[in-house]
Amino acid sequence: MYRLLDHHPQMFIKQFATMGSHAYRIMQAIHQINTHFEEPLRISEMAHSLGMSNSLFHRHFKNVTTLTPIQYQKKVRLQMARKLLLSQHVDAATASFQVGYASPSQFSREYTRMYGMPPKSDAKRQGKAL
Repeated sequence: MYRLLDHHPQMFIKQFATMGSHAYRIMQAIHQINTHFEEPLRISEMAHSLGMSNSLFHRHFKNVTTLTPIQYQKKVRLQMARKLLLSQHVDAATASFQVGYASPSQFSREYTRMYGMPPKSDAKRQGKAL
């Protein structure tokens, strides 16, 4: 977001505030993903609901977030899972299911890729740091 605002702040703020603009519709999609991250992401349905083609939706989503919708959802899911692991002290399998993963092993691989260590190790390390 900083990178976008740094170049032409007035233009981007105006686009986000202008109802019906591509940026405004992408903000709606981001809100939808943030509030329903545990649900499967259906790109074609989301694009259609925003009045965009799949390719246009992908392009504008990536322009705003620097991520594809799937990458963005994955990041949100992993952040929420980490929050569950650290604040509610649930195990990795429980956290993975609560944030929408069907496979705890896939969750563990992606978590390790994002945070540099498996969920259990990260939770132990973070617990000591608190």
